[in-house]
Order: sequence, then C-alpha cells, then structure tokens
Amino acid sequence: MPMIRRLRRAMRRAYRRPTIDLSHPSRSPLGSSVVNCVVYEDGVRKPSDGDAREALRQVRKTGRGFVWVGLHEPTEAEFAVFASLFGLHPLAVEDAVQAHQRPKVQRYELRDEPGRVGGAVLFTVLKTCRYAGHESAASEIVDTGEVMVFTGPDFVITVRHGRHGSLGPVREALEEHPEQLAKGPAAVLHAIADQVVDAYLAVTDAVESDVDDAENAVFSDNARQADAGRIYLLKRELLELKRAVGPLERPMRSLATSPLPPVGPEIRPYFRDVADHVARVNEQIGTYDALLDSILQAHLAQVTVAQNEDMRRITAWAAIIAVPTMVCGVYGMNFDHMPELRWTYGYPLVIGVMATACALIHRSFRRNGWL
Repeated sequence: MPMIRRLRRAMRRAYRRPTIDLSHPSRSPLGSSVVNCVVYEDGVRKPSDGDAREALRQVRKTGRGFVWVGLHEPTEAEFAVFASLFGLHPLAVEDAVQAHQRPKVQRYELRDEPGRVGGAVLFTVLKTCRYAGHESAASEIVDTGEVMVFTGPDFVITVRHGRHGSLGPVREALEEHPEQLAKGPAAVLHAIADQVVDAYLAVTDAVESDVDDAENAVFSDNARQADAGRIYLLKRELLELKRAVGPLERPMRSLATSPLPPVGPEIRPYFRDVADHVARVNEQIGTYDALLDSILQAHLAQVTVAQNEDMRRITAWAAIIAVPTMVCGVYGMNFDHMPELRWTYGYPLVIGVMATACALIHRSFRRNGWL
C-alpha cells in the first residue's frame, strides 16, 4: 500500500505539473541550486549563457555533443523545471529531490513528447564519503553525502546532496582529456563513479589507521586505558561505509557487462575497473569489521581478567585481615574464665601469633600469584 500511494503521488505530480516558461534565463526559476550548465561537443566545452533550454536546443539542433547540468540540493520546484525539460521519470525525480536513497542504477524510458530525443535514461545513485577525523569520542569519523546522476542520450544531470563531494574536479579533469569526454554522457558517469570510489579507498585507508591504533591500545601495557566506546564508534562508522559501498558493486558490474544505453561498449571496460575497486573496498570493510570484533572481544576479555585479578587481591587481603579479627573477636567475648587473661606476656604473645599467621598467609598468596 505505501508503494501504491507513492506511485500515485508521483504520477499526479508528473501530469499536473504547471507549465514553466524557460524561454529566457531571467524568467527561468532555476533558483540557487544550479552549479553549472555547459554544452560539450567532441569533448570541447562550448560557449553558453547557462540557459538549460537553449543549451539543449543547441545540442539537438546539431545532433552532436551533450549538455551537463550540475545541481546542488535543489528544491522540488527548482528540479521540476529540468524534469519537464528533459523528460525525466517522476519516480526518479522524487528520489533525486528527497535524497537518502540506496546506491543503485535504474533504467527509465524518456517521456515521449514532440521535439524530444527518444531513448532511455540511467538514474544512478552514489553515496559519497569523506574521512572527517575524530575530535571527540562522539564525533562521526565518516561523513556521507549523495550524488544522483541522470545519464541520457544527449544530457547529464547531476544532483549533489551534502557538504562534500564537489564535482568541480571531475569536470576539470575531463576537460583536460577531451578524447575521453568525447565518448559522451557515459564518460561523465564513469568519471563521477570513479571519483566516488577513489574516495572510498582513501576513507578505508584512514579507517585502517584508526583500527591499528585501537588494536595497539588494547594490547599495550596500559590496556585498561583502551576505550571500548571508541571501538564501537569505529564499528558503527564501518557499518555506515558498508551501506554506501556494499550495494554499489552489482550495479557497477552491470554497467561493465550489460548493454544499458546510453553506456556504449567503448566505455564499459572503464566501469569494470570501477567495479574492481568497489569489490576491493568491500573486502577491506569486511576485514576491518571482523578485526574490530576480535579487538572488542579481546578488550572485554582483558577487562574481565583485570577485574578478576582485583577481586583476588581484595579476597587475599580480606583473608589476611580475618586472622587478627578472629583472635580479637574471641578475646573480646565477656567470659570470666578464659586462658591467659591475666598473664603478663599474654598480650605480646597474641600479637606475635597474629603477625606470624598474617605473614604466612601473605607469603602463601604471593607464591600463588594472588598478591
């Protein structure tokens, strides 16, 4: 029932969306979410005034190149402009605006309207990750965000959510290699996926250092100072990283092996390399998670052993103190006829007996390792 209601809401938004005039940039309510709108032809950036409708008209008039529109956390009203212009599926549009989606690759058909290029569009969701460090035990080590990519036959729309994961370096790197950019929108999708996965590798390397520090702290001479909360925080952040990386391996394999337009055969081998890196990161995360389990168990075992040693020491001292307590307790009873009550050397003798007994018990506990 929730899925049916969601479909109905999306369809209502798709067919009741108001008509918006995009004929002039000044009347285009694109808002502040637009980062860039660029036309590329044969891998070369073309002059553009930043108007999405004019850029798309230019590309479809010549039949060459593609449009790359970059957005950052657009509102529903802002993104409705591009959804209507490029013919995006309403379900994908809803996911792109709301964010907090699972990493995936989905194929949608472009809405068939006059003047539109037919074909399919790939909707790709990628989780971005950044190593944030740890100023305190309660801080997050891994900071996550999202990048959604609409890859069509003649356009790329990127929607970024979060404070990091800027795609500016990707754009600059691609513009320095026009032969790669000339492969079309699929080359942009590969470059974005490659940057995201490279960030995963950097994060796992940093987390590995934290895992090593936790291991050294647990097995050091001051093992009691190891922080179990710190180990648990590492496990929780690894789980967050696993949620970002784990679901991505299968989609990357699909892009590398399956015919999914607009990803052509000339770009598929590049996705195979990305899929291999994702598999490597998944293996590293699994290894670190298992290692943290062992470290946490070892730490808890050490804490238990230390507590047992403390209890043995307390018990040993209690046993030593019990001897004089017993003797003093006997002579503290109110009886008239007790031995040596009026003997001159009675008191020194009792003290000597208690001291000797305590020394013998202490020596015995030391030999057995209790003290």
